[in-house]
Amino acid sequence: MLRIYFAMLSLLVIAACGADGEPFKPRANANIGIGSDGVHTSGNVGISNGTVSISIGGGCRWYGC
Repeated sequence: MLRIYFAMLSLLVIAACGADGEPFKPRANANIGIGSDGVHTSGNVGISNGTVSISIGGGCRWYGC
């Protein structure tokens, strides 16, 4: 799963370079939460140029991966 995130992030960085027009701005976030049902993580990567925004995200429970 981590490989997929890094592959998508690499593609987003390449697309964000602006070689064929206005550059897209990359963004990413990661969350870790602890609750009564255990530990869970989630993450999201995306790009945006103000008009168009594309993002990909996912999550996992510590004991359910």
